[in-house]
Amino acid sequence: MSAAPLLFGTNWKMHKTVREATQYAERLQARIPELDDRTQIFVIPPYTSIAAVCQAAHGAFWVGAQNMHWAEWGPYTGEVSAPMLKEMGVDLVEIGHAERRQYFNENDASVNRKVQTALRFGLRPLICVGEDAEDKRYGVERETVARQLRIALHGIEAERAPQLIIAYEPSWAVGEAGAIATPEYVAYMTGACRDVLASLFGLRNGAGIPILYGGSVFGKDAPGLLFRSGANGLFVGRAALDPDSFADLVDACIHAIPKQAGRRE
Repeated sequence: MSAAPLLFGTNWKMHKTVREATQYAERLQARIPELDDRTQIFVIPPYTSIAAVCQAAHGAFWVGAQNMHWAEWGPYTGEVSAPMLKEMGVDLVEIGHAERRQYFNENDASVNRKVQTALRFGLRPLICVGEDAEDKRYGVERETVARQLRIALHGIEAERAPQLIIAYEPSWAVGEAGAIATPEYVAYMTGACRDVLASLFGLRNGAGIPILYGGSVFGKDAPGLLFRSGANGLFVGRAALDPDSFADLVDACIHAIPKQAGRRE
């Protein structure tokens, strides 16, 4: 793994009422293991639950938003802006998720505009990239992810690199019907991401940007997947909808560090 910090996060998508979200956050806050300053947990609830989760978290983990508009304000019915999220105490914003691309016409150019805005307002952009099944079948998976990253990060200065987070999520591995990617395949693809980051920001800056893997991640396989894949953390879906399951997954990975990856400096 690179010098980047170790991150574990989950996106709830369109799940949980405010009451359910509060109960989850309180339970997770009580369950998460003691973390060093190189390890961070984050939760991304629906907009309706962000304030409640921020309050219940008591700073024990980061809270994110699932999307935002690139404009600071304007006639964009149904959208949410960076200043609104910042005022609520949001730490990061997810940008370019595969479902946003599939169902809501998100594209690489709009991702770039949102990344620029997030950075301007002090939010960490969690930039989602990943190939689909057709890209994989034709052998252009690395080119696809490289294009997504280069456009998403166009115009971003090297000094902004420490604020960036990348989530590699192949769309063919996401969701209930998703296939499971092997650690070797994930390593192959995170290596492609790392090469692009190094070319854009330099070796040192590029190595410090966390690359998370997401796509059919489950507790029993998580430690082996994490440490054999070259990823800097895991972006967990269904396996993290229960706070105890998520805490167990994080705990298993952290306890596997000395054995599989060595203690971080």
